[in-house]
Amino acid sequence: MSDLKRTAEEAPLKDVLDRWLKAYGLEGKMKELDVINAWPELMGTAVANRTEEIKIKNKKLFLKMGSSVMRDELLQGKSIIIQRVNEFAGFEIIDDVWLG
Repeated sequence: MSDLKRTAEEAPLKDVLDRWLKAYGLEGKMKELDVINAWPELMGTAVANRTEEIKIKNKKLFLKMGSSVMRDELLQGKSIIIQRVNEFAGFEIIDDVWLG
């Protein structure tokens, strides 16, 4: 049974994966996926249901909207989108929003 006990040198799997992602420069990409998956939580179901495509590239959030009215409303609130996304990420993951 002593084989199942963790020693002081062993790290939790989460810590090991975090270090591995950071070492290979994938930490930011994983956070981008977290943001994309959390889009309904961040912006609400009305916006999420009208979002046809979402991606992050070069610190830009690219959105393709299925509603021109929703696109116009989001253009007015770009700074709020940037703030919410960056707060969720815990760092500045985007600095602009492009709507199409």
